[in-house]
Amino acid sequence: MNIFKGKWIIPAEFENLTTIDVFHREHEKPKFSKDEHPENLKNIHMIAVSEFALGENFGKVTVKITADDYFKLYINGKFAGQGPTPGYYFRYNWNEIDITEFVHSGANEIRADVYYQGLINRVWNSGDLRIGMICDVTAAEKVILSTDENWKYTISQNYISRRTIGYDTQFLEDYDARIPLPPFRSVSVNEHTDYTFAPEPQPMLDIYEIKPAITEKLAENMIFFDFGHEITATLNISAAGKDGDTITVLCGEETDDSEFKTRFKMRCNCEYLETITLADGENRICQYDYKAFRYVTLILSEGVSLTEITATVRHAPFDDKKCVIESSDKTLESVFEICKNGVKFGSQEVFVDCPSREKGQYAGDCTVTSASYTWLTGDVRMLRKAIENQAQSCFIDDGIMAVAPGSLMQEIADYSLQFPLLLLKYYEFTSNKKFLCRMLPVCEKMLAYFNKYSREDGLLDGVSGKWNLVDWPANLRDNYDFDLQKPIGAGCHNVINAFYVGAVGNVEKIKDILGIPHSDEYSRLSETFNRVFFDYSKGVYVDSEGSSHSSLHANIIAPFYGFHPCGYDDKIADFIVEKGLCCGVYMSYFLLKSLCRLNRHNDAYNFIVSKAENSWYNMIREGGTTCFEAWGKDKKANTSLCHPWASAPISVIIEDILGLNPDGTRCENHVPENVTIKAKIPCHGILIF
Repeated sequence: MNIFKGKWIIPAEFENLTTIDVFHREHEKPKFSKDEHPENLKNIHMIAVSEFALGENFGKVTVKITADDYFKLYINGKFAGQGPTPGYYFRYNWNEIDITEFVHSGANEIRADVYYQGLINRVWNSGDLRIGMICDVTAAEKVILSTDENWKYTISQNYISRRTIGYDTQFLEDYDARIPLPPFRSVSVNEHTDYTFAPEPQPMLDIYEIKPAITEKLAENMIFFDFGHEITATLNISAAGKDGDTITVLCGEETDDSEFKTRFKMRCNCEYLETITLADGENRICQYDYKAFRYVTLILSEGVSLTEITATVRHAPFDDKKCVIESSDKTLESVFEICKNGVKFGSQEVFVDCPSREKGQYAGDCTVTSASYTWLTGDVRMLRKAIENQAQSCFIDDGIMAVAPGSLMQEIADYSLQFPLLLLKYYEFTSNKKFLCRMLPVCEKMLAYFNKYSREDGLLDGVSGKWNLVDWPANLRDNYDFDLQKPIGAGCHNVINAFYVGAVGNVEKIKDILGIPHSDEYSRLSETFNRVFFDYSKGVYVDSEGSSHSSLHANIIAPFYGFHPCGYDDKIADFIVEKGLCCGVYMSYFLLKSLCRLNRHNDAYNFIVSKAENSWYNMIREGGTTCFEAWGKDKKANTSLCHPWASAPISVIIEDILGLNPDGTRCENHVPENVTIKAKIPCHGILIF
């Protein structure tokens, strides 16, 4: 199917360059050297322009568009949209944008700021020398303009910084407004591009401007702004000054006791300090790439007059009013709200692990975040795309990559084994058997990859091809008794095998749904797992074969999937409750769900509303407005204060406490007797317990 009539246009600077293959197994040497990518071809803003004419009564006008790495589209000088969602070149994503409100009869200008970053990271499939754009403009269902040789372009020289932040996540935007755009010239056309486009457009982000909630003058030339809560956004600054005057921009998630008040050297290892150099007269600077922040301090040169500052907030489609919890337990309300906000601002074009340091979509984070997002919005498109991204990553390795998409190669065994779990969650919301059938081969290839590490009894030993995570940060593994070095050594340990057994069982469930016969490998593996790891004398699991240590982590995955020994529910649950939240926030999802599986809903509820040091309430106590990467600001060396993998309470409250099923049916609710909950959930309406 030919999606576009237009041609793929690129700047002449990239003409005749050979693309770099950035994909490889994590433990293998990259196919490229660091010197292969020219430094002068990083952090490139290509401004591409053309014109089209419209007659009277032109009707609906749309633009079908995509770019590599990213575009921002302007029609007659007005912002119209941005994208695309990151994707692999062989299934590249695109957008369709209604521009009717921006056009008029007569001549119209279309302009795209196409950004090529050139860094190897989790954000885009960048660093591969793939750049350019393609688009079609349609009026009255007829294509009236397409990208071709007649388009003009120039390369902006205003972005002067070479400094990066995070894990080479983004370039800081030191911006010199004095530098005029170089003359426009004809684009080049890549006639041999190997992009294959996705069959349907991706939804557009929600994008809107907000003003600061608080403005405070700190000194004669220094102003502090509080946007009221953590946001994911870009800044817009309007100011007047003379040539060479500067504005220093400091952004942060917290305040501190410094003269600047904004803690711009953030815990997550992002240093949000940028400089704007003004041209003479009025200036309006709109930042391009997003950050996670709440506070901003501007330091102005003498004589600079600030006219306005706003933030352009961005996130995946999200209606705050769709999912609301009101309760007599105000702690429950507060916990739900910070988790909801974390999911909202951590859902961008993909489910990012955090919108600051990494900005990447991790497969394990998706287990938690996608369940939360889908319940909060009633929208399954992000979940489906996350599943498809993981499936597409199999061209690198059948065992599935941990980051998908993205040009940074990372592999985590625990995450790969959760792929069937995501598929079943999608099926619960959609009853879409065709999608299950299409994804089943991915499951089978993934299991075949792990089977290479199976010993005679079927359990996995030394899964060295991928990182065995168990939990993160490492100090929250509850002294798990197995050396989790990279690569992992020989030996048989609990958590990876529990996820493996669960994956086998879930793939068999998928086959049952599809009516496909299969052997009962799950039952055999479950029995073997319990024989090797379960200490029947104590009624709990041990961490590894031959170990006598029982960690929290070793005792939550088997009951999560439901293959723990019969008759030991209370013993295991008592052990989990006694241990408490000594895991990381990511594994708390499996802890809460397994307690509910063990029919200990009240204990799960008590953990959600706990006010202990390791608790969601502690994030609130420390000033959080979104859920953190860890239980507290000092619980991890590089903690991000917006991390939706900590949003486990959302799906647990809805599914297990309120007893709501994704298909709209209800099961028994487990709201504590002394608590009332009024809930508005997409597809369920108002529920009162």
